[in-house]
Amino acid sequence: MAAQRGFTLIELMVTVAIIAVLATLSLPVLEVSRQRAREADLRHALREIRTALDAYKAAALAGEIDTAPEASGYPPNLEVLVQGAPYKDKERKGRLYLLRSLPRDPMEPRAELPAEATWALRSYSSEAADPQAGDDVYDVRSRSNKLGLNGAAYSTW
Repeated sequence: MAAQRGFTLIELMVTVAIIAVLATLSLPVLEVSRQRAREADLRHALREIRTALDAYKAAALAGEIDTAPEASGYPPNLEVLVQGAPYKDKERKGRLYLLRSLPRDPMEPRAELPAEATWALRSYSSEAADPQAGDDVYDVRSRSNKLGLNGAAYSTW
């Protein structure tokens, strides 16, 4: 009679225990990498919106788009960056589009909110220490007060 070959119950239990320990150790690393990816998305979205805001202001200063004489030159809302601003020169057809679509704040957990509602807005007339929304959009920031991996709150980025 040939001897049966296989694993003993103890060998299987040790193997399962080692795999469980390795899986437990890898979870924090996975969470940090997910947070790092969301932070990179936040940086990219902020850079994209802020670049569009600056381009709108430059177009207003150059007289390319219609703005009210008393306006700061910044857009009245974020949707203008997507919907386009009409050119001042009536000979020039179309609109000045600065964004294809408005990015969402990746730190906002509520998916039902429209993209514009996920951002905290700062008007040109508000102080940097106390940013408030107003008649225009000078800057955007995240509404999240959670801390990033760098120790700073996302709302201060």
